[in-house]
Amino acid sequence: MAKHGPGRHNFQKPKDIKKTLAFLMKYVNKYKVLLVFVLICMFMSSFAMIAGSYFLKPIINDYIIPGNFSGLIKMLMLLGAIYLIGALSSYTYARIMVHISQNAVAQMRRDLFHKMQDLPLKYFDTHSHGDLMSRYTNDIDTISEAINNSLAGVISNIIMFFGVLIMMIVLSPMLTLLTGVMIALILFTAQLIGKKSKYYFSLQQKKLGLVNGYIEEIMEGQKVVKVFSYEDKAINEFSKRNEELRVAATNAHTFAGMMMPALGNLSYANYALTSSVGGIMAIAGMLDIGTLVSFLQYSRQVSHPITHMSQQMNTILSALAGAERILEVMEEKEEIDEGKVTLKRVEICKNQSFKPTEKKTGCWAWEVTNESGEKRLVPLKGDVRFENVVFGYNEEKVVLKNISLFAKPGQKIAFVGSTGAGKTTITNLINRFYEIQSGKITYDGINIKDIKKDSLRQSLGIVLQDTHLFTGTVADNIRYGRLDATDEEIIAAAKLANAHTFIKHLPQGYDTMLTADGANLSQGQRQLLSIARAAVADPPVLILDEATSSIDTRTEKLIEEGMDKLMENRTVFVIAHRLSTIRNSKAIMVLEQGEIIERGSHDELIEKKGRYYRLYTGQFELE
Repeated sequence: MAKHGPGRHNFQKPKDIKKTLAFLMKYVNKYKVLLVFVLICMFMSSFAMIAGSYFLKPIINDYIIPGNFSGLIKMLMLLGAIYLIGALSSYTYARIMVHISQNAVAQMRRDLFHKMQDLPLKYFDTHSHGDLMSRYTNDIDTISEAINNSLAGVISNIIMFFGVLIMMIVLSPMLTLLTGVMIALILFTAQLIGKKSKYYFSLQQKKLGLVNGYIEEIMEGQKVVKVFSYEDKAINEFSKRNEELRVAATNAHTFAGMMMPALGNLSYANYALTSSVGGIMAIAGMLDIGTLVSFLQYSRQVSHPITHMSQQMNTILSALAGAERILEVMEEKEEIDEGKVTLKRVEICKNQSFKPTEKKTGCWAWEVTNESGEKRLVPLKGDVRFENVVFGYNEEKVVLKNISLFAKPGQKIAFVGSTGAGKTTITNLINRFYEIQSGKITYDGINIKDIKKDSLRQSLGIVLQDTHLFTGTVADNIRYGRLDATDEEIIAAAKLANAHTFIKHLPQGYDTMLTADGANLSQGQRQLLSIARAAVADPPVLILDEATSSIDTRTEKLIEEGMDKLMENRTVFVIAHRLSTIRNSKAIMVLEQGEIIERGSHDELIEKKGRYYRLYTGQFELE
């Protein structure tokens, strides 16, 4: 029996049933042979139930009334064998459907995850994590339930309904006509109650989403709630939303609860009416007792498929709506990568030429293929240049306006500016997280659009302001920088970032498990691990996006030497609020509203006594 309640049926109808059904069947059709076997088992199960009811006619007429005891025993044994076959058939197809449904949704889940790995960052910027997670949870679960139970149930009930209807016509066309009238009444009642139930369950889902969203919001902002004594207001607001949910849920479950009693009572009324009319016909000699008993049994059975299908169709429609949401993701445009230039590990020959190698030489080169198909190796140096770059996250709002800058190999370039000035955007463009509208970005003289994204990002190390740690050991999290790094290299990277000392004092050292984004570590410790992760990658170009923002002054001094070692002989892009960390930069770019308003070294900018000077001397603060 289908379940009603939150998270089960939101009764959202799919927009394009045909297209969505084709998408869903793509996963189910892989098991065509098993599905044929399931269909055979369904027919056998339904036949057993239908035949069992029909056998009541000869048992009563030919054996019970005449008093043929031995014949009765044989017929009962035959009837038992039929029901046993039916039970085994039901078990078999139910077990097979479990296998099909779980394998189908497992493959769907894999395809969805793979698809999301290929989507551009812009997609995740415009879709909430909660909405995306619901595709893996609510939508997949609903599909699994539909394939596992409802789909098989609907087919089985259709077979059962028409089988019973045919047998009723064979036994008594007149009584069948009477039953048909009652069935029409049952269908009308089911539709009437179903409409109300669907509306209120939809409303319930909406109110439930509002309640859950509010709870999540308040839980995440508990510090703010307590600081501003917002508890009473939060309680009142929650009580209001909770009451709205209660009213919607009460109405939803009221109508859902009415369905079975209403249909059940109508079914009993049909049985009583049929019994009365059938009894009169039997007394009048128009019907024998065995036929009447068999027909009455069928009259009880004929309404069950209708009731069950009315419930199961809700699940199927919800599953199709969930499948449509998954299909929307699957049809999203993947991250475009037309690059052909790849990154190769090389070794330097005696004549100063390069040749590809699998050895860890620490030397890399770009493998460029010209129009004639010839390949040449361009040494990876870390020369990054922007030429009149224009970029906006959407066409209506330009974030960067004609940005031109260069960073020669080994130079440290710093970006300073207010929030929203475009500092982080510049570094995101180097990674090709987003595509520029016009202009050009080159890397060692190669347009980054011509470089395969995997190779491009492999050559870049980045330390983000918002550190993210994965579930795993400390060593595993550092190794994210380079998956083939040895334990010795992990420790060396940690020492370089001055993370080794605190790691040693953890319960299991480098084998300490981290969960919940490293909740058992301080913000500064998490940032140190992020720096160590970048250090083990050993990239020629390093991007530091507020890398020391979460580290106190004392810790910052401790890692300054390590950071200098990390930045040695590398092209470095630094974004910093603490101007003391960028004084030794080759060039400092001051950005405002997507434009570079000042550029030069620390001393040069101080002499200009412009925006940077005011920032440095404390006359102006960064927002």
